[in-house]
Amino acid sequence: MRKTAGGGQIKDIPPRILNAADIALPPGYKIEAVAQGFTFPSAAVLDDEGNLYVIETGYSYGEVWGEPKLIQVDKKGMQKVIATGTKNGPWNGLTYYKKNFYVAEGGEMEGGKILKITPDGKISTIISGLPSVGDHHTNGPVIHDGYIYFGQGTATNSAVVGTDNAEFGWLKRKPDFHDVPCKDITLVGENFTTDNVLTDDPDDKATTGAYLPFGTPSTPGQVIKGSVPCNGSIMRVPLEGGKAELVAWGFRNPFGLAVNDKGKLYVTENGYDDRGSRPLWGTADVLWEVENGRWYGWPDFSAGDNMTTDPKDKAKEFKPPTHAKPKAVLRNYPGTPPRPRAIMGVHSSSNGIDFSRSSSFGHVGEAFIAEFGDMAPKVGKVVAPVGFKVVRVDVQSGVIQDFAVNRHSKNGPASWYGGGGLERPVSVKFSPDGKALYIVDFGIMKMTEQGPQPQMKTGVVWKVTKI
Repeated sequence: MRKTAGGGQIKDIPPRILNAADIALPPGYKIEAVAQGFTFPSAAVLDDEGNLYVIETGYSYGEVWGEPKLIQVDKKGMQKVIATGTKNGPWNGLTYYKKNFYVAEGGEMEGGKILKITPDGKISTIISGLPSVGDHHTNGPVIHDGYIYFGQGTATNSAVVGTDNAEFGWLKRKPDFHDVPCKDITLVGENFTTDNVLTDDPDDKATTGAYLPFGTPSTPGQVIKGSVPCNGSIMRVPLEGGKAELVAWGFRNPFGLAVNDKGKLYVTENGYDDRGSRPLWGTADVLWEVENGRWYGWPDFSAGDNMTTDPKDKAKEFKPPTHAKPKAVLRNYPGTPPRPRAIMGVHSSSNGIDFSRSSSFGHVGEAFIAEFGDMAPKVGKVVAPVGFKVVRVDVQSGVIQDFAVNRHSKNGPASWYGGGGLERPVSVKFSPDGKALYIVDFGIMKMTEQGPQPQMKTGVVWKVTKI
């Protein structure tokens, strides 16, 4: 009955102003803006000399295109473009290893890639052809034990190509694209009928099954062959290049990857939206500890709970108010999903992650996670802004606490309440010595019924240190 009130649902788009005093931190910490004026920044690292490097995505939801870039910010704050990519963004993740940079290229036009960039800006491809032209992209990467680990998001919200994918822009570009499982699966045969957005006839309908192209129905017992590379997965490739190897699967959008001081791999996953042919309600973002070979539940589970059965806890009903209860699309499950390490806010868009490793900063062993913030109303309804901050997580207990959040009587981005603090934190990165935490702030994004309206040159990098 109440109207949706997301953090991006602002009337007017204000100019970006910066005021570090508008950001609340725990006692003993300070924050400052160290670089600004970026267009859709998504990640940052420091090199061996302490220079800061930032990537701009070159693409944003809302079908806004630009050039992906690797930008150096020296100690005086001067910016220099080191490398420029092609129209195949978004560049979603960045890591630095032995004098080189490694970038996850989202692949909206040509498919996902992992790129290597030398200090003088030469770009080479470690792996290409990743199934990444849909809703979610190639993410990460993180380097561990001689391999580059990366996430690959799903083509769709919940395994069924529908009219929402036309709104995202890719369905008309790639009408045969759909989700690819990592291993063979068997379908129930559940189908979904919508308007046929690939024709001009307003009365034409299309019936689509899970893991199939738009307009292709499924049949009971139909087997969909698995292959690698695949959607909804974490994969790895040797540093020198080679074939993709499967690590784990059954994720919706595995976005941020990090390895803690015990050598364990963790990933943040964005939960389902209330949209498309198979909408889901109230599904949280989660933090997973990744186990080799494990299946994590997509597209019938959320945070380890089966969304298609009657739950003991009615708060986990997952039924959208205006739609029927979701039905299973998989006949047999590849395994039993584990429980997540932590359950984040619904629609918080919990993205980039890093671990504190130094007592000089504190909270050693805890995960710091950037919450981009809700994209209501397109993802579903929220009654107040969700996310728009940085949190820290005890991965043993699952307890989540705010770390950097705007000072206001209600949570939300700076543009929502007229302040000069955080907009949309998208990633976090500790300096090599562990003394500083860098927060990459994507910038202002207004949300409307027609979709996102991201604002260029409003991205910022913040630095947090102990006083």
